[in-house]
Amino acid sequence: MAVEIAADIRRGNIIEYTDGQLYVVLKAESFRPGKGTPTTTIEMRRISDGIKVVNTFKTSDKLEKAFVEEVEHTYLYPEGDNYVFMNSSNYEQVVVPGAMVGDSAAYLQENMAVSLQMFNGEAVSITLPQRITAEIVETEPVVKGQTASGSYKPAILDNGIRIMVPPHVGVGTRVVVNTEDGSYLERAKD
Repeated sequence: MAVEIAADIRRGNIIEYTDGQLYVVLKAESFRPGKGTPTTTIEMRRISDGIKVVNTFKTSDKLEKAFVEEVEHTYLYPEGDNYVFMNSSNYEQVVVPGAMVGDSAAYLQENMAVSLQMFNGEAVSITLPQRITAEIVETEPVVKGQTASGSYKPAILDNGIRIMVPPHVGVGTRVVVNTEDGSYLERAKD
């Protein structure tokens, strides 16, 4: 186990909390007031049963980071409520529960390379690529003469996710999307 201060904890880290259980960090935000003690609020999910916990620590508090191995896997297919991945080096298949993948499941694409965090041979967390390319299947029509201004319009991607896109983007356009927050980044260059 490695000891980290609370301010250095990031999304996706696995920490061993005081109750001896492993938790995956969903969100970590530091707050530095003008006066008083700086704090870090960490939202985490217990790996054993999926219960979410939110705790606030002083930024200098020490937390134990569990030693997890990051292993490259390839997404194969959904299986009921679970997802099947294949280890890229030894071709072993790993079944990951849908609860662990969470809202990120919509971003999974066939043969996508992902990173699974493994602890004692079990998958405990998943990291998707930061960007994916998807096609717009539904949006308002492009208005002639409208340029990329500050206004955005809703669009639905081929994976069913709703995002906001600039007004000049139409149906059939392939776009690059940020998988962390579901935001439009740019038109795909392919």
